[in-house]
Amino acid sequence: MTQRPPLPHRRLLRRAGTFAATVALVAPAAAQVAAPAIPTTTQVPAAPVPPAPVPVIPVLPVAPSVPLPTLNAAQRQQLATLIADDEMVQGLRLTRRTDLDSLDSAAMVRAALDHARAVHAGRLMPEDFQKDWGVRPTAYDPMPAFAEAVSRDRLSSWLRSLPPPYQGYDTLVAGLARYRAIADKGGWGTLTATPAFGSRGADVATLRERLALEDPQAPQSGDTFDAALLEAVRRAQRRYGLNPAGQVGAQTLAALNVPVERRMRQIMANLERWRWLPPELDKKRVQVNIAAAVLTVFDGDEPVMSMRAVTGRPGNETPMLISKINSIVLNPPWNVPTSIATKELWPKEKASPGYLKRNGFRVIDTGNGGKRLQQSSEKSALGRYKFDFPNEFAVYLHDTPARSGFSRFDRLSSHGCVRLEKPADLARLMLRDTPDWPPETIDSTVAAGKTVRAAMATPVSVYLLYWTAFASPSGQVGFREDPYSWDARLAASVERRSAVQVQVAAR
Repeated sequence: MTQRPPLPHRRLLRRAGTFAATVALVAPAAAQVAAPAIPTTTQVPAAPVPPAPVPVIPVLPVAPSVPLPTLNAAQRQQLATLIADDEMVQGLRLTRRTDLDSLDSAAMVRAALDHARAVHAGRLMPEDFQKDWGVRPTAYDPMPAFAEAVSRDRLSSWLRSLPPPYQGYDTLVAGLARYRAIADKGGWGTLTATPAFGSRGADVATLRERLALEDPQAPQSGDTFDAALLEAVRRAQRRYGLNPAGQVGAQTLAALNVPVERRMRQIMANLERWRWLPPELDKKRVQVNIAAAVLTVFDGDEPVMSMRAVTGRPGNETPMLISKINSIVLNPPWNVPTSIATKELWPKEKASPGYLKRNGFRVIDTGNGGKRLQQSSEKSALGRYKFDFPNEFAVYLHDTPARSGFSRFDRLSSHGCVRLEKPADLARLMLRDTPDWPPETIDSTVAAGKTVRAAMATPVSVYLLYWTAFASPSGQVGFREDPYSWDARLAASVERRSAVQVQVAAR
């Protein structure tokens, strides 16, 4: 295996292509477009949820391709220090391990290979994944590069070559270091007061101190709620995906009071998701941050379009997945999933006879004694555009006649599909390279109301991912809620799997 370029060079080769940049660039700007009529309640991320017991089985995604190398005493000691440090840096552990110094050569080699797999392709094993975590890391064999590093005595450079080659991962690693430093100094206390602009006193001073822990620009002293503090509050609200009105209300207090240890676990979970991504991202791609409900279109490293989205509510989660958009249905009818028909639509018909007909639904005999519902394109919940891509979860991107949801900051209310704020703009962009579908043809077809499938000349990759923590190049971390409680579950799984693998390597 050819060793990847040393860290600084591979960061320059692919500086962006980052999913974290999607939210860092788009979400704060989008948050200022329109305030919600009624503020929504902020959920405090749940405490870590213990995963199912993990069997102590030495599962290797790729069988070693060459014999285990033998380490000399100096290399064993060097690896003990390097691995212990790097586990903390890469967010694989919250506390430093102390057992590495006691490992013999063979056990240290197993520990090094296990660490390499965890940093390069993720800590989880296949059995640790939930079904709706539909992104899986590429199989990876660390042995050839490690054996070469041992023979050339270049273990430090080998270790630096392991992380995913994305700037968004690097900035989040830097962000984790900042929050670990805050935790080492005692973290922060709980705020209870809600001082207002123009007020004075100890509560204002406490708010200043709290904001300054995460925001280097925040004023660190003084007891007056002045313009500088107001801007610091607004910056914090943007970092948390809240309405940046500058008022310290219940939502803002809830976000500020999330313990620093929980923020660290949130970062750890997002670092793990970065490791699941393929080694290369397609140049032209559509990216959806499920947690932030934001869609961005990229051409290379440059965002060329962004819009708000509505994603799945808890209980109807939008799955993580990678696929390709290959066609767009104009004026699509809605073939109602059985679960939605059973839970929502048939009960409405029973409570108000004629409901289905009034709302454009047809009852279709399935031929086996069953019935299904289809809503006509004129009243379709899918609006005028549906973006299809193959996936096992039967989700897609689509338009919607319900436009009010896009003005909210909490936009998780769909049944799992992704509703789009500007679907017509996305359709024109996706069909730009398809000669049969210039903008005027798209518009006239939509206006005619006939259902037509427009096949794209060049399919475009789509990434549905769940990012709740992302960082700027300076290490400033932004957070979103963990509405599906995936962060807590994933962070706990990472820690649990790390502990299990310690036992495996020592055998």
